[in-house]
Amino acid sequence: MTSRLTLLATSAALVATLSACAPGRGMETRPPSPPMSAVAPLGMTARPDADMQAVLDAHAALGARPIESLTVAQARSQPSPADAVNRVKTMMGMPTGPDASVTTTDLTYPTGGATQPVRVYKPAGATGANLPVVVYFHGGGWVIADLDVYDATPRAMAKTLNAIVVSVEYRKGPEHRFPAFYEDANNAWKWVQENARAWGGDPMNIAVAGESAGGNLALNVAIAARDGGWTQPKAILAVYPIADSNPQLPSKLENTASLPLRTPTLGWFGQYALRSPADQTDSRYNLVAANLRGLGPVTIVNAQIDPLRSDGETLMTALRAAGVPVERRVWDGAVHEFFSMADVVADAREAQAWSFGRLRLALR
Repeated sequence: MTSRLTLLATSAALVATLSACAPGRGMETRPPSPPMSAVAPLGMTARPDADMQAVLDAHAALGARPIESLTVAQARSQPSPADAVNRVKTMMGMPTGPDASVTTTDLTYPTGGATQPVRVYKPAGATGANLPVVVYFHGGGWVIADLDVYDATPRAMAKTLNAIVVSVEYRKGPEHRFPAFYEDANNAWKWVQENARAWGGDPMNIAVAGESAGGNLALNVAIAARDGGWTQPKAILAVYPIADSNPQLPSKLENTASLPLRTPTLGWFGQYALRSPADQTDSRYNLVAANLRGLGPVTIVNAQIDPLRSDGETLMTALRAAGVPVERRVWDGAVHEFFSMADVVADAREAQAWSFGRLRLALR
């Protein structure tokens, strides 16, 4: 508790105008849509907490603009939320280099007639040949971002779980539209199964995880493994996954001005990732319409100030209707992308501790 209060106080000092604007924080296992805060800015469910706002302000100070206002090339090259976290860490006198207690090896896997990169994370002191394995898919709407932008989560996961984590790159639109990224995700899953022992991992003791578009991919891999007779993941972690194409969901109506992701940004991603709007009806994209029966236990993490919050809620409902064990929590005062910001955002530390703890129980 002391470190949490210290971080909030330090962040508030960086953003003096936020001294009285952070609403109460809460976590609910099975919540309704959180109520609209009386102090919420127009187009947002609520105000971000002070430490979360510090990252958003750092992102803006670096010159980041709303993604839907940019070309694909501009969106891919502009400062990322990870850059904003490093700016805040610098302002707070914290080191910005990667945690050296986790080593990485860059490899490639075959897919789509070529290859795509993967990064294998392993605790530096890990020994033996039976470490648990997690296959991780990054976010970016199937259009932007890469392994470097999403380095923090797999690195933290490998350290916390004492596991091998394989972060997977995949083809993205508009160069490679739907369903190329699903084909790559499935090929990566099978490739990890074939190679995990060479890294000291147990290919039978395996889970799958992902953030945003990657959370969607994680669930789709589990479905494909079930249908293809492949080794199925023991657990699935989906962090603010894209899961429901309904544009009238409450969080999509509420968060038209939230950053770094807002409702218009979802349309921008669809414009470049999908072949046509008809792809939104495909059950791979619209997961709430998929056959979800027989999947391993699912953990869903959501942020309150996020157009994808309601996707997590309707996905939880669909999973429970299919008989799948599922738990979901929503972090108040947090925005999309918060999960990887554990070094400077208290909610991210809590979300990682909870969700990684559930993975640990499955990967025994």
